Amino acid sequence: MKSAQWKQLWKGIWTCFWTLSGKSSIWRQTWAPASFFLISRLSITQKVSCPSGKKSLNTGSMYKHFIPGLFFCFLLIIWELLVKLFRIEAWLLPPPSAILFSFWESGSLLWLHTDRTLIETVAGLGAGAVSGFILAVAMDFSPFFKKLLYPFLLLTQTVPFITLAPLLVIWFGFGITAKIILIAVVCFFPVALNMKEGLESTDKNLQKLVRSLGGDSRKIFSLVKLPSSLPYFFSGLRIAAAYAVLSAVISEWIGSDRGLGILLIRSSKSFQTDRVFAVIIFIAFITLSLVRSIDLLGKKIIPWHYKYYKDGVKI
Repeated sequence: MKSAQWKQLWKGIWTCFWTLSGKSSIWRQTWAPASFFLISRLSITQKVSCPSGKKSLNTGSMYKHFIPGLFFCFLLIIWELLVKLFRIEAWLLPPPSAILFSFWESGSLLWLHTDRTLIETVAGLGAGAVSGFILAVAMDFSPFFKKLLYPFLLLTQTVPFITLAPLLVIWFGFGITAKIILIAVVCFFPVALNMKEGLESTDKNLQKLVRSLGGDSRKIFSLVKLPSSLPYFFSGLRIAAAYAVLSAVISEWIGSDRGLGILLIRSSKSFQTDRVFAVIIFIAFITLSLVRSIDLLGKKIIPWHYKYYKDGVKI
């Protein structure tokens, strides 16, 4: 289908949604322009020739960004129209436009509670990652230490972390210390287990080569085991980052005077469902940003593990 035909098709779809929206000013100010922007960008995407018979650069970019964005915008449109059509109460299921307005209206309140949650998340994630790394290295250097602690490490994974919260509150109070310890415990396991697996999966032939050249255990670790296990470490760190934000929010439910978790509870108890959705979206944004930051850090530290692309072409 030619570019002009694509443009006419998407304009027709957009006109239908404009007609269905009726007299909704919020729709015309938010979702309609957003959808029109996406379909306009999609319609003007043209195929560009690429050397070596590779796919066009713009086509790959279109399928990677604009198609998912267009589908997401379509889901929001359907959500908005269904809420308006069936006249669902806002406290039960608010429309996306109301959530967007609540997000804009509660911006200062969100930032007020975000700093506490971020401090707990980063501190707990850092403590858990460092502890997991040290324990995995210790188990790799000492077989006795591994036999002693590894079964205990697996056993403690069967305990739901939320059950530890009351004990930590009793021992450390309702302050930030108990929450950081809880987050560190949650982040500790994926980092330790992934790092341990990475150290054990090191190429044995490379270890024999370093040993044949006179290298001791420390040389084997620094030259072979550590570089090959770092991808496993960052894999566990990404999992831990997702758990860290979740643990910070849940730990604030136990008792806190500030944080996104307590804001979520207060909004829920006051039936401000639009604000609840806004807080959830903001928590998801923080989680994705943290995981993305870890990916960028990994590309700096272990660039050999990542495949680089420039303008959609592998280099």
